[in-house]
Amino acid sequence: MTDSRARVAGAILQKICSFCPKEVKYRQLASRILHICTTSMVIERLVSGKFLESLEPGKVLVLYGPRRSGKTFLLEHLRGELERNGRVLFLKGESRIVQENLSTEIPERLVSYIGDAKTLVIDEAQKVPSIGLNLKLIVDSMPDLTVIASGSASFDLAQKIGEPLTGRKKTLLLFPVSAREIIQTFDTNHYLSTLETSLIYGGYPELFSLPSDDDRRDYLSGLIDSLLLKDILDMEQVKGAKKLFDLLTLIAFQIGREVSLTELGSALDLHKDTVARYLDLLEKSFIVKNIRGFSRNLRKEVTKNSRYYFYDNGVRNAVINNWNPISRRDDIGMLWENYIVMERLKKQSYLNLRSNNHFWRTYDQKEIDWVEEREGKLFGYEIKWSDDSPKAPSSWIETYPGASYEVVNRDNFLDFIG
Repeated sequence: MTDSRARVAGAILQKICSFCPKEVKYRQLASRILHICTTSMVIERLVSGKFLESLEPGKVLVLYGPRRSGKTFLLEHLRGELERNGRVLFLKGESRIVQENLSTEIPERLVSYIGDAKTLVIDEAQKVPSIGLNLKLIVDSMPDLTVIASGSASFDLAQKIGEPLTGRKKTLLLFPVSAREIIQTFDTNHYLSTLETSLIYGGYPELFSLPSDDDRRDYLSGLIDSLLLKDILDMEQVKGAKKLFDLLTLIAFQIGREVSLTELGSALDLHKDTVARYLDLLEKSFIVKNIRGFSRNLRKEVTKNSRYYFYDNGVRNAVINNWNPISRRDDIGMLWENYIVMERLKKQSYLNLRSNNHFWRTYDQKEIDWVEEREGKLFGYEIKWSDDSPKAPSSWIETYPGASYEVVNRDNFLDFIG
């Protein structure tokens, strides 16, 4: 279906351009037709299969993910599959009526409210008071019921359901759209033709239906306000949005570099413990990801500091308000490394590739961007936008003689993330 639409649109585009090579308005019309044909398709989310396989009566399936990463759409999209088992009760945790009915701690009232539903879905579940305790009461009282809870702020939802549901829940993480999902929905050529757009604007699902870069910029700028104000400032004691935004800005200019809490605190006039708390909130809100240093030789290797990557390139660029094309950027190395790291994390998550992820650096400045510890082995990866192919540091080879080393660049990156 996708290929046929794209072929038809492409034929129209070529025809119009051949007749009116200088008529910009007709070229724009044809491009718009091409956009509609290639973006009206639903992006096939890789988590869908794992989601359905993880459903189990008597347990709660928790779906985490960044705000607007597609959790609600995914739940609606899979509604037909869920209804095969019987009636689905789909509730919005932001509704006061839902909050009142689900916050009662009387099992009989919960059972009466759910009725004969076979599946209970609670979107934005963290908004419901005492949701963890009441989910436990629900699964205890209705052992044949399948329960799904979704949330955008892992720190809030996790706090509320963690202890009450110990051993009674499964969790899944939904990222913004991945390279693998674009290739699966369209094809490799389409993905490669839109790679620059992904590097600059990221992969939030709604971006794929927006026709212009101006629309994408407006969307991402609004998303920053939503992420900061709705997910953090509304839930935690933070001194203000400006401090949080300033912290994000500093992090955005240090992609692939160790971050010093003391230096950040000095720049922001905050205590380093406050900086650490803010960074923890930003990570639990799926805005940034903390990667620690790897070491088995503490005297030579750096482990104290962390590196931070943004869950989405578009959010990173919105924070610093830089929408320049790749040809006019001096931070393409950072953009590329951030993109590759997050795409790798998506692949690990969706394909169940269990790995401890680190960076590696010695005090004499020898380093490797990305280190995976999995299956009892070490894998080192140097991430390069340029065509350079640096050799593995001698200290890496000497310290870890059984470890592998590979350069990930534009020639082979699809093997790493696809």
